[in-house]
Amino acid sequence: MLRRALLATALAAAFVTSASAATVEYTAKLSGRSEIPKVDGKGKGKLDASFDTASKELKYTLTYEGLSGPATAAHFHGPATRAQSGGVIAPIGGANPTSPVSGSVTLTEDQAKALASRKIYVNIHTAANPGGEIRGQVLHVKAKKTAAAAPASAPAK
Repeated sequence: MLRRALLATALAAAFVTSASAATVEYTAKLSGRSEIPKVDGKGKGKLDASFDTASKELKYTLTYEGLSGPATAAHFHGPATRAQSGGVIAPIGGANPTSPVSGSVTLTEDQAKALASRKIYVNIHTAANPGGEIRGQVLHVKAKKTAAAAPASAPAK
């Protein structure tokens, strides 16, 4: 009897732990206007990411185009608001990354909090703009609202 109770408790705990984990979607739109200072150019990019709240793993795909030259580096930076600069959290794609680049990084607890607080950004660097040519704040993707089902029409009499 005691074994069954312990087994039931262990299973319930495992269920609660896995049920409380979630995957949260994030995105960033990168442009020169978001750089500090602003960069005048045609470069643009997009980050699509998903964050596992249990493992703290952030999986991402970064695409970009129109840079002044090849990318020399790309990074996650933070913590910082849109108006601030922050240190490098993790590289994206190694030296001289090419679009598209996909990968993952495991965040610390503080970095996960910064992500949830909109204080992480993506920066792509080039030889012409070593401080960054395009940048975008990583933001939570809001769930799209779906139209409520229209009530069925009453049958004609």
